[in-house]
Amino acid sequence: MSSLSLPCAAEAPAAAPALPRPLVLLLAGGAGFSVASLYYAQPLLGVLGADLHAGPTSAGLIPTFAQLGYAAGLLLLAPLGDRFDRRRIILWKAAALAVALLASAVAPGIGALLVASLAIGLAATMAQDIVPAAATLAPEAQRGRIVGTVMTGLLLGVLLSRVASGMVAQQWGWRAMYFAAAASIVLAGAALWRGLPRFAPTTQVGYGALMGSLRGLWRRHAGLRRAAWAQGLLAAGFSAFWSTLAVMLHDQFHLGSAAAGAFGLAGAAGALGAPLAGRLADRHGPARVTQISAALTMLSFALLFLGPWLPPSAQLALLAVAAVGFDFGMQSTLVAHQTLVYGLDAQARSRLNALLFTGMFIGMASGAAIGSLALARAGWMGVVGFAVVTSGAALAIRLAAGRR
Repeated sequence: MSSLSLPCAAEAPAAAPALPRPLVLLLAGGAGFSVASLYYAQPLLGVLGADLHAGPTSAGLIPTFAQLGYAAGLLLLAPLGDRFDRRRIILWKAAALAVALLASAVAPGIGALLVASLAIGLAATMAQDIVPAAATLAPEAQRGRIVGTVMTGLLLGVLLSRVASGMVAQQWGWRAMYFAAAASIVLAGAALWRGLPRFAPTTQVGYGALMGSLRGLWRRHAGLRRAAWAQGLLAAGFSAFWSTLAVMLHDQFHLGSAAAGAFGLAGAAGALGAPLAGRLADRHGPARVTQISAALTMLSFALLFLGPWLPPSAQLALLAVAAVGFDFGMQSTLVAHQTLVYGLDAQARSRLNALLFTGMFIGMASGAAIGSLALARAGWMGVVGFAVVTSGAALAIRLAAGRR
C-alpha cells in the first residue's frame, strides 16, 4: 500500500481515477478504530464504577468527559488539517491516543480515569482528519460514496466498540479492554504510516487566523449551520439512549455488560446503510436524504413508547429493532450532511468538518448528561421522550431548509 501513486494535493481533480480499494478500506478502518475509543467505556460503567468505588453519577461522567474532549479537539485541533499535512497530524494523534488508552488501563481511581478520558476524546479526533482526507482524495462524482464507505468504518467502530467492550470486560475485566484498545491504535497507526499519501496544505495562515476564520465560515454558510444544529440534535437523542442503556438493562432485566454491548450489533446493522446514503446523496442530493433519515430516526425512537405494554422478551426485541432504525437514520443523516458541507468550500474542508462535528459532539456530550438525568428522574420513558423530541426538532430543521 505504501507504493500507491496518489497525488500530494489539496484537492483531487474532478477527472481523477477512483481511489484504490485498499486505501479506502484503510481510511475506513483507521477512522473506526480511533473513534471506537470514545465508546468502550459505556458498557463498562457498572463494573468499572464498582471496581473504582465510584457511584453511578461519577461513573457516568466518563463518557461525558470523552465526548467533551472530542468536541474540544474538533474545534481546536481539526482545523489544522487545512494548514498542515493531514498525514502527519493523523500519525501524531494516533500516538497520543495510544498513550491515553494505556493511561486509562492503569488508572488508579475515577479522577485519573476522567483525565485520561478527556485526553482520549482530544486524540480520537484523528477520525475527523481521516474523513476530510478521504473527501479530498475522492473524485467529485464519487465523493458521497467514498465518504459513505469511510463513515461506515467509523460508525461500525462506534457501535461494535460496545460489543467488543462488553465481551472483553465479561471475560478479562475492564482494564483489559483499554489495553486491547491501545494495541489496536498502535496497529492502525502503523498501517496509516505505510499507506497514507501526503497532503498539501490549502492555506498558509497562522493558527490564530485559522481559528478566526471559523466564525466567518459559520456566518457565511447557512447550510453549515443547519447541518450542525440538526446533527447535534440527533446526536443528543442517540447518546442519551446508548449512555443509559446498560444501566436500564441491568436494573430492569438484570443483564450484564456483555448483553448491553450486544445491542451494538443491532446498531451496526443500521450503520451499514451509510454507503447507500452516500450513493443517494450523489444521485438525488444530500438535502432530501437528511429529511428522510431524520424522519426515520424520530419514528424509530417513538416505537420504544410501546415497550411498557409488551412482555420482557418482546421489549428486548423492540429495543433491537428500534436500534437498527435510529442508527440507520442517524448515520445516513450524518453522511448526507458531510456530503453537503464538503461541497461548500473545497479549501476549508477540515474547518467545515470541525464545525459540523463540534456541533454533533456537543450534542453527544449533552445527550449523555441529560439522558442520565432523565433516567434518574423520569425512568426509561423519560430517555425515550427526550430522544423523540430532539430527533423531531432535527427533522423540523431539515424540512424548513427544504421549503427555503
